[in-house]
Order: sequence, then structure tokens, then C-alpha cells
Amino acid sequence: MNIRENLEEVERRITAAAERSGRKRDDILLVAVTKTHPADMMNEAIRLGVTDIGENKPQEVRDKYADVLPVKWHLIGHLQTNKVKYVIDKVCLIHSVDSVKLMDEIERQAEKHDVNMDILIQVNISGEETKSGVSADEVEELLLHAGTLKRVKVMGLMTIAPKTDNSVTNTLHFDNMRQLFIDIQAKKYDNVNMKYLSMGMSGDYETAIECGANIVRVGSAIFGERDYTHK
Repeated sequence: MNIRENLEEVERRITAAAERSGRKRDDILLVAVTKTHPADMMNEAIRLGVTDIGENKPQEVRDKYADVLPVKWHLIGHLQTNKVKYVIDKVCLIHSVDSVKLMDEIERQAEKHDVNMDILIQVNISGEETKSGVSADEVEELLLHAGTLKRVKVMGLMTIAPKTDNSVTNTLHFDNMRQLFIDIQAKKYDNVNMKYLSMGMSGDYETAIECGANIVRVGSAIFGERDYTHK
């Protein structure tokens, strides 16, 4: 496992995809996803220039936080309301908000810890039953609710595309997300700043960038397959 070489290749591909979409490398935020990988691998990536780390599980953020070099943390996986307390004072962005109930708990914990929290609304754009997230039609309810909150601010949208070898299928889903993103920008909701469109992972981040993503969440292409033996 050569994290340096993997990172260089990912950076090359991000740069090329950004250029194909008429943008620059600096327009794309790389979140290096470190789920199940130990702190020493995370620290190696940070020393090589990674500025943002993504974790799927709140407990992983809590347990690794003290052992990892200074970095921006993102919570990208499903978040239960009773786990918000583990990450509220540690992460800069929660990507996976999919209910008013979860928004309210983030607001409550943010008030308790005297912090403000940026969030993304997770959209199940493909309609897969196994995927978390709200439908495109349900997004507005969460956007309107954001206007009632003081500590929580919606900063964009996130989606997870289906696992498929058919890039045409995911291009369609990513294009639909981009259009939803643009439509929301045009409406200008209170306490909503449509800045980030988080979509694309190790298998499809180039396609996502070409379709307008400005955050990509890349794990195995940098760190290799998940280390399920790590505790």
C-alpha cells in the first residue's frame, strides 16, 4: 500500500476531471475517507497534504480524534440522533442529514456545546431502497425547517450513487442532483447556502466531478480496501 502514489494518482484524476468540466483543481474538495483505517495511515495522508478526512461512523471520529494530526473532519455516514453528541464538537461538516428530527438534535447538541454546525442534506436521488436520504421531493421540507434553526446551516446536498459498472446510469443520477442543486440555489431559502455538492466516491468520483460535484469522498483509491480487523 503506497498512500503517496495513490494520492498522486487521485489528484491527477481530479485535476483532469475538473478541467473537463471547465473548472480548476482548487474548485474541488477532496475528502479522504478513512473508515476502519488506523490513525497512523490517516496521519501519513495528512503529512502528504490531505486537509479533510471523512468518517462513516461517529464512534470512529470519537475514538481516533486525539491520535490524528490537525485536520478538518467530516461525518459522511448515516448518523443516528443518539450519536450526534460524539461528533458535534469535532467535525466541520455533516454530509448525511436526512430528517427534521436529526436536524433538531444537531441544533440541540450545537447549542449545548456552543458551536455552529454546517450540514448537507442527503438525497436518495436513485430511489434505491437500501440507500439513506430523502427523495428529491422531500428536500424542501428540510430546507424550510432550516429557516427555524439558529445553530445549524444547510450548505448543500450529498448523494451516494448506486454501485454499477454502467457510468451512463450514474451520470444520469449525478446530472439530476446537479439540477436539483441549481434549482434550490435559484429559490434562496433562509439559512441555506447551496455551496457544496458532495457526490462521487472511489469508483465514480471522476464522473461526479464532470457532472458538477465540488466535494468528492475517496477512500479505497487512497488507502486500499477497508481494514475490518482494525478496532
